[in-house]
This record gives sequence, structure tokens and C-alpha cells, in this order.
Amino acid sequence: MTNFLSFSGVVTEIHDMYLGENEDEGCNQLFTVVNRHGEVVNFSVSPSTYLIDQVSIGDMVTGYYDGDLPVILIYPPQYQAIVLVKEVQDQHVKVDYFNNQLISSDQQLQLNISPNTTIELTNGLPFNRSPANRDLVVIYGPTTHSIPAQTSPYKIIVLCRQTTYR
Repeated sequence: MTNFLSFSGVVTEIHDMYLGENEDEGCNQLFTVVNRHGEVVNFSVSPSTYLIDQVSIGDMVTGYYDGDLPVILIYPPQYQAIVLVKEVQDQHVKVDYFNNQLISSDQQLQLNISPNTTIELTNGLPFNRSPANRDLVVIYGPTTHSIPAQTSPYKIIVLCRQTTYR
């Protein structure tokens, strides 16, 4: 179970990151994001970062990262993005751990899988098991007004464990 934290704002800059490894040159990028309060965060985006829609300068995004990973003490703070979401009207995204009843760890959203719900891995392959008890990216629309809110998601992406999110 990953301790997902997030930061939302507008992308103001995108730069290549140089890690000192020639074969990885150009594979990692640094996205500078500024929120409505003027706070700035840099997201390190690697080939293993799951992107929802292509992101450009000027787009409103939410970056999700592991709040338990150590970070270097610099300003602006820099986090390794696990998921980067371009905000789209009438589409909601939740990145969280969902238990055996498909309720998010913050108890705010319950999933009701429908025959129209697509469940896949980050590489687009179908996921044929239950998405319960896993870290998920959930793309959904309307919800009930109950607590937890309930929804039949359009799409679920299963975030399988990796040795690192690099």
C-alpha cells in the first residue's frame, strides 16, 4: 500500500533531466507545477510514470507521489511522480489503495464495477483478476452523494508493485 500524496497546479515549465547516464539522456523530464497559492513543486517524470492524457505547458495537472519516500531538501521540492493526471472537465481521477470492498483508504469513494468498466495494467494489457486490495488509478464520472460516494468507474488502472518507481 503506497501512501499517495498529491499536488495540483498549472505546468509552467518542462525540462529534460540529466542523470549522468548517457543511455537515459532525454528519458526523464522535470515538470514545474505552480498552484493557485503560488506554491511551486517539481515533478520528476520518468518512463515508469503513468500519464493520463498528454501534458503540455499551461495544462492543469495533479501529480501523485509516494509520501513515504525520502526527498532531498531543496526548494522548490522535487517529487518522483508515480501518476500525472491532466485535469479534464467532467472526468475525475482517484489514485489510492482500495480494500477488499473496493473502498479507498480515505473512505471517500467506493467502486461498483460494471460490465462497461475497463480494468487494465499501466501498459494497457487487460487485468483479469479482482482489483481489490491494490493501488489503483480510477477514472470516473458521476458519484452518489453518500459517504463513501459510490461510482461505476469508466476505467481502472492497476498499479502493480515495482522494485522502485524510479
